[in-house]
Amino acid sequence: MQIAVLTFDGFNELDSFIASAILNRLRDKGWQAHITTPTPEVTSMNGVVVQGQKPLEFATDADAVLIGSGIRTREIAEDPNLLSRIQLDPKRQLIGAQCSGTLLLAKLGLIGDLPACTDLTTKPWVIDAGVTVLDAPFIAHGNVATAGGCLASQYLAAWLIARGAGLADAEAAMHYVAPVGEKETYVQRAISVVKPYLPVSAETA
Repeated sequence: MQIAVLTFDGFNELDSFIASAILNRLRDKGWQAHITTPTPEVTSMNGVVVQGQKPLEFATDADAVLIGSGIRTREIAEDPNLLSRIQLDPKRQLIGAQCSGTLLLAKLGLIGDLPACTDLTTKPWVIDAGVTVLDAPFIAHGNVATAGGCLASQYLAAWLIARGAGLADAEAAMHYVAPVGEKETYVQRAISVVKPYLPVSAETA
């Protein structure tokens, strides 16, 4: 499973790094999450400069794509040249977006009239884009998922692992990253959030 974690200038470190770190727990199963950027380097909202591991066009061929948020997402959403470089297909890809990344999904036409999740700051922008926003941390419709809140990245990662590898692998990945003394609580909470949106095959895998 090759995963593109779309990361733009002004990105939120929690979105890109938490999700990619959890997903890379399955590296021994052939999974690899790549920080995927429109330019060779991008700078986070807090001034952290990172080198992209894959160019933005990698998202077209990836098995799964996660879109994080950032302080420049509204600019990106109004940039047709940049958006044209993001070619996604929910028929063959698992696609997730977090916080203002949901706005990009809306602009790419991948949400339609389905309800979605986002953060409180981005909520009015997503509503203006014609999307109904839920007061919830996570929702998925088939192969497309959205999440709201910085730490909701764990739900996107758990959902993607459960869909691509199985529920047991999702539980194991969450157990590894959860705080000591609270592991069972964290695992149960994460799985309870994503499980209603899993196909039966993923739940029993």
